[in-house]
Amino acid sequence: MAAPPLAELDPMLLAEAKQARADDGVICELKHDGYRLLAQVQGPSVALRSRGGADATGWYPELARDLAGLSRARVVLDGEVVVLDDLGRSDFERLHARSRRRGWYDGADAVVFVAFDVLVHRGKDVRDQPLETRKALLSRLLAKPRPSVLLCQSVPGEHAPQLYRMACELKLEGIVLKRLGSVYTGGEPRTGDWVKVKRPGATPAQRFERGDLTI
Repeated sequence: MAAPPLAELDPMLLAEAKQARADDGVICELKHDGYRLLAQVQGPSVALRSRGGADATGWYPELARDLAGLSRARVVLDGEVVVLDDLGRSDFERLHARSRRRGWYDGADAVVFVAFDVLVHRGKDVRDQPLETRKALLSRLLAKPRPSVLLCQSVPGEHAPQLYRMACELKLEGIVLKRLGSVYTGGEPRTGDWVKVKRPGATPAQRFERGDLTI
């Protein structure tokens, strides 16, 4: 199936749960505290689109540089842009300060794109493919290390409680559970195939007050 243009692709949204239960029908991942991005690459050309629909390509030039050449044919990746601290934890306040400037500047914190899904692979729309297939395609695309790009790692759902406890101990945002066999469904309504379990207090109230949850 021919893939739609980037402007017509919406990220898949997460439902929310209060507890992380062991479930062998899902995989689980750490939830990074950042901004959602869709990244389109075709040869040297790169375009970054925020969840709010803004063109973010110029905001994060290091991502555009390091994603260039990922694939000759068009690919679109889904992921989170983050700033990592010395322990590898995402720091939303530093990311927010960087993102407000809408570009690189002296003293800026470098960002990283944590990729966790692929919507378009070599020009073909793969959103209707099972999660496991899309993950395998993404792993092959990112087999060669790139400085500002990380592949989000997954563990079997039976380990969800342990991963959630670790996320809480390290003061990470939480975890995400993704249903095996699920297709990629962007926008509303949320299917419930992707579910986040957040650490209590992970999102300070002032974020809602200042309206910086999305860009």
